Amino acid sequence: MNEYVLNNKINDRDNVTNQKIKRPQAIHFGAGNIGRGFIGPMLTKSGYDVTFVTRNQKKISHLQQRNEYPVNIANQKKERLVIRNFTALSIKNKKAIAQKIAYADLITTSVGVSNLTDIAAEIALGIHLRLQLHNTKPLHVIACENATNNSMKLKKYILEHLPKSLHDKVVSLVAFPNTVVDRIVPIPDHADPLEVTVEPYYEWIIDHSAMLEELPPIKGVQFVESLEAFIERKLFTVNTGHCCVAYFGYLHGYSTIQEGMSDPHLVNNVRSAMLEIGKMLIQKYDLDEQEHHHYIHKTLKRFANPYFSDEIVRVGRSPIQKLAKNDRLVQPTLETFNLGLDVSNLTNVLAAALLFDHREDPEAAELISAFQKNTIHEVITKYLGIPQSHPIHQKVAKKYVELKQKKHQQVSSIKI
Repeated sequence: MNEYVLNNKINDRDNVTNQKIKRPQAIHFGAGNIGRGFIGPMLTKSGYDVTFVTRNQKKISHLQQRNEYPVNIANQKKERLVIRNFTALSIKNKKAIAQKIAYADLITTSVGVSNLTDIAAEIALGIHLRLQLHNTKPLHVIACENATNNSMKLKKYILEHLPKSLHDKVVSLVAFPNTVVDRIVPIPDHADPLEVTVEPYYEWIIDHSAMLEELPPIKGVQFVESLEAFIERKLFTVNTGHCCVAYFGYLHGYSTIQEGMSDPHLVNNVRSAMLEIGKMLIQKYDLDEQEHHHYIHKTLKRFANPYFSDEIVRVGRSPIQKLAKNDRLVQPTLETFNLGLDVSNLTNVLAAALLFDHREDPEAAELISAFQKNTIHEVITKYLGIPQSHPIHQKVAKKYVELKQKKHQQVSSIKI
């Protein structure tokens, strides 16, 4: 354990609420749009009490002081839900978090996969206390992040903060089932700091084979015995497609995803890229071709939802993470290419992503700096992980030059 190894062991039973809890208890790390607009509502609707854990002190104060907050459904009916049965804790309040985890049924996260390492120590502390208090009720830890093996990544980080002598016991009492979550939640634009707007569509799929015992029921969750196909279908269709709209839309000067989706030429380019990946997914997982094409069509309709406005810079943010070799852009492009399939539209997306120069985004600013100091080939090698000898490297570099020239011509014509 680290320096706060169970500060005074935090295992004084008098300090832990050891009474019979009637409602299932969940701790959710992250009180952002997905936490408040998707995971929190699903859990509270299913009878859970939810404790949000976050760094944002203003959000903590609002959540602690209020008994409810609104969630708007972006549809024609303009439905409005009222969320109750929650509280909040600061990530700095390690003792209180550990006490919550000691008797919880479920831990969920929506902090971004790159931030899982930042919360692992706090979760480990709670699990350690749970073991000390001899609580043998199964605990499920589910990382609701856009990544493959999301919960297993968190498991690895948590175990690093626990003595090796406890690992076997932890594995026997704590499950880390991977999951797929899907709901578009734009950046809120409300006077109420807790109010959030979400699309009507949602999907939450959990790997049942990795669970210890049945969780207290969560309404709307789908359990499957094999998750890999569902993960890649979602990540490489919805997340990749969303990036396509964002990066093509940014080059065209659009401000929102909805503006981009009103451009037939842009939509055709996005659809073509999604179909290229679709051919790979159909072949890899023996998917039904007609069903997958319907899934693509439904996804495009979701992007075009006229009942909310989703900023392109939100969807395109963190381009370095999105361009990583094992993320939503490069990985499916390489897999599609390796099957001997066309990747012309996908390489165009990679080039467009390299031109996402929104200076307020730290990763975009890093890319700008990288291009000032290095050649396009060095940038592609470093950030996309594709060597210069690879055919895709050459295709992306060539397209990058073409798109950059067009962008400069557009800017020049506007100035004139």
